[in-house]
Amino acid sequence: MPQSITRSGPMDDIVARKPPAPVKRTAPLKRPSRAEAEAAVRTLIAWAGDNPGREGLRDTPRRVTDAFQEYFSGYGQDPAGVLMRQFEEAGGYDDLVMLRDIRVESHCEHHMAPFLGVAHVAYLPNGRIVGISKIARVVEIFAKRLQTQERMTAEIAEAIEGALRPRGVAVLIEAEHQCMSMRGVHQPGVKTITTRFTGALERDASYRDRFLQMVHGAR
Repeated sequence: MPQSITRSGPMDDIVARKPPAPVKRTAPLKRPSRAEAEAAVRTLIAWAGDNPGREGLRDTPRRVTDAFQEYFSGYGQDPAGVLMRQFEEAGGYDDLVMLRDIRVESHCEHHMAPFLGVAHVAYLPNGRIVGISKIARVVEIFAKRLQTQERMTAEIAEAIEGALRPRGVAVLIEAEHQCMSMRGVHQPGVKTITTRFTGALERDASYRDRFLQMVHGAR
């Protein structure tokens, strides 16, 4: 006879949740040349109904390729390397370290449309700290890839967890997706919110509450 499960509160599902398997990305078999990338842009311009050879569009393939190098520069960067330099001289500090309102500029992997917003990231040191700019850099590295917001939230938390071995990590991202604002359901202004908590920030409601209060506190 199946046993019934009694839950004492809504956070029990969070505490009991098993950590997901690490995200695995498949590298492209062969990266196209720049000339091939520019030719692809010309094809898309023609498919859209315009003439890629006219004056205003003549340099567009080059500009788009340059922009793609910037938009997706995260593929050539290693977040673990960014977090490698750590410090043990924290003066005994062991409370939350939090960065609020880190700018997020990423692209949805389904429509390659931008999604824009902010990330809030915190960790509980376990004897080691890292330069605060490195946390923002990790967010940027994962944002500068084709993404889903859900996966990016998990990747940021897992990178910090793996490099620092802190007592806990919290990540909250809120963003507006242009694939939903400019097409499809046409709902501008709708924000998607995703979270990931690990360690003490997952187990201890008081830490989660403090993190959320700091996220939503007065600017």
